[in-house]
Amino acid sequence: MRPGQKIYFLSDFHLGVPDHASSLAREKRIVTFLCEAEKDAAEIHILGDLFDMWFEYREVVPRGFVRLLGKLAELTDRGIPVHVYIGNHDMWIFDYLPVETGVILHHEPLDREWNGKRLLIGHGDGLGPGDHGYKFIKKVFRNPVMQWCFARLHPNLGMGIAHFWSGRSRKKNYVNDRKFLGPENEWLAIHCRELLVKEHYDAFLFGHRHLPMDLEVGPGSRYINLGDWITWYTYAVFDGNAVRLMKRIGDGPLSGDVEAPKIPS
Repeated sequence: MRPGQKIYFLSDFHLGVPDHASSLAREKRIVTFLCEAEKDAAEIHILGDLFDMWFEYREVVPRGFVRLLGKLAELTDRGIPVHVYIGNHDMWIFDYLPVETGVILHHEPLDREWNGKRLLIGHGDGLGPGDHGYKFIKKVFRNPVMQWCFARLHPNLGMGIAHFWSGRSRKKNYVNDRKFLGPENEWLAIHCRELLVKEHYDAFLFGHRHLPMDLEVGPGSRYINLGDWITWYTYAVFDGNAVRLMKRIGDGPLSGDVEAPKIPS
């Protein structure tokens, strides 16, 4: 990192829901944020669930989201690395985004070090204790045979089924996603503490949980959840020394944003 540069992290846009108008307004806010971030960004990391549902047929991709996709291509064309992590709602991103927009795609958490600070970065789904039902479903959905079979469906039918499944999952988890379970019971925090037994990380950055939080999980180690861009409009920024969890205020310069509360109220 050069002096003055920053690394930005954001997650869980879920573009496409609950309707076109609100999704479009959210997409424009995200693009405006990226326009501000690119002024001093060394890298940008988007930690999954860009879309509420995404499936790439060989010759067909879902309609919409052209503003975001165009902005991602513009960023990478300018030489700013953009890392996209597969989430549970868009795990069927294959090669379209890397080929057309130039982003770097990650299917598993990424271990990175900048300026002597070690960070573990990922979406967060399927990590930690419990949730065995989802972990099984995740293996099924990521199975190449299952993906090949789904691709045989006509896109209208396939995407209809996918949106139905996604909407059902979202409604089921909406209320629980906004409940803080306590520092000792947050399952991603438990996962972080288990990893710290083996090796040290200065910070863990995850999405998926939809609740912004910044918890100490060990000596000199923090678990930061990025929240989402549906309710909270939160993100994290690493300035070469420390990671801060921030809340977007309006659509102006990022200097007008404020630090988000470390523990949800």
